[in-house]
Amino acid sequence: MTSIFIQHEIKSFLRTVGAGKSIAVKVVMGILILYLLLNVLALAFFMDKVLEAIFPNEDLVVSFCKIILYYFLADLLWRFQLQELPTLQVQPYLHLRIKKNTIVRYLSFASLLSFFNLWPIILFLPFIFKVIWVDASHTTALLFIIAVIGFTVFNNYLSLFIKRKSNLNGWVYVGFALLLVLLGLADFSWHWYSIRNISFAFFNGLIQHPYYVLLPVVLAALMYYINFSYLKNNLYLEELGSKKTIYKSSTNIPFFSRFGKVGDLVSNEIKLILRNKRSRSSIVMTGGFLFYGILFYTNKSYSDSMKLFPAIFMTGLFIINYGQFMFSWQASHFDGILISKISFTDFLKAKLLLFTTVSTLAFLLTLPYVYFGWHVIFIHFVMYLWNIGVNTVIVLFFANRNYRRIDLSKGASFNWEGVGATQLLLGLPLILCPYLIYLPCKWLGHPDFGLILIGLTGILFVLTHSYWIKQLEADFYEKKYTIAEGFRNK
Repeated sequence: MTSIFIQHEIKSFLRTVGAGKSIAVKVVMGILILYLLLNVLALAFFMDKVLEAIFPNEDLVVSFCKIILYYFLADLLWRFQLQELPTLQVQPYLHLRIKKNTIVRYLSFASLLSFFNLWPIILFLPFIFKVIWVDASHTTALLFIIAVIGFTVFNNYLSLFIKRKSNLNGWVYVGFALLLVLLGLADFSWHWYSIRNISFAFFNGLIQHPYYVLLPVVLAALMYYINFSYLKNNLYLEELGSKKTIYKSSTNIPFFSRFGKVGDLVSNEIKLILRNKRSRSSIVMTGGFLFYGILFYTNKSYSDSMKLFPAIFMTGLFIINYGQFMFSWQASHFDGILISKISFTDFLKAKLLLFTTVSTLAFLLTLPYVYFGWHVIFIHFVMYLWNIGVNTVIVLFFANRNYRRIDLSKGASFNWEGVGATQLLLGLPLILCPYLIYLPCKWLGHPDFGLILIGLTGILFVLTHSYWIKQLEADFYEKKYTIAEGFRNK
């Protein structure tokens, strides 16, 4: 996958407007960087002479050990001012079957290609091979090399992490700069500690205690992990920009605001329903079917088992009609949902809250059917519990198997877009399952007990919604790319 990222970046660079000008600029910058590195290399070969001139009374290895941490503090300051963040246009990849770890790993390792990481290696390695390799031992020289590389990698990821945090909060930049100033003042002005002594204690300690080399290695690994985790947790479209706009829509529904993010998702879905022809028809049909009971309850020949049928539809038609195209309603922006910082748990909870709200309103609007007896209202209540408990789970289960998109701008009349075998199969369990509980009890002479069992089953599913959400979420993650691919087919 890394080779593909590199190929895409090369093509993106070559195909952009003004690519020739960009190449010319990069060639000039490359020549300047090469010139600087050659100067660093010259300094590296004569570092022993420079150290002898600056510290005439000290051993070369001792003076070298004392200056290394000074370099890395200065290196951190230079990086923070000049090092660019590694970039990759990640938006086109987030909704594809590519693991976030792969994208973040590429961004993390791409940062190691910075010339800032070559600088300490070119500067210190000639001295290490020229002096330490000869005066100390080959093992000690190798330990110095590992330590230098470890601190270089640590500085690399620390600088990138601070810069990314600074893009979101400018005070991080101020705090980090102030920290570097205080470190310098505490050493040179206030004399609270000595960076020279700390540097000597560590690097000279490598000669006597080789396990000291674990410190820069562990620091580098820890900083890589922190940087990796931060990138992975913020690899969403909302987090990719340097500025965030926080606002509340004036059309938010106050009732749902108490539910936090879940309520916001429900509010958005209600707007989707009301603003589009086909989704709006599901609300119209739900209202129209509230009069469905008149056809049944005025006919004395219908038994209680037949009354289950209108009760299912009147309190749960929205779940059946709207729910059978569950994710298809968001087909046009489904890729955006996949790469947004929306927990799919919250997404499912929003669907359940929407179903429960509409079904509750539908049940309350059927209360005038008490005219035909309290037993009718009892049947409605039982089927209401079944709908918000069992049928919501069934609908969401089949939603994970619906790969057909819907164009919301089209009307509902004679529109079969999005209808497939999944929708035809969905109606069977939604309507027939309550009868699997009710009819055996009726045949045994206890029809009311059957109604109570249906209601208790619905309550049980409502109480265990969190469990079903986890199962549905795991099922969705297995099929989300197939769903997304189906929605892209117009």
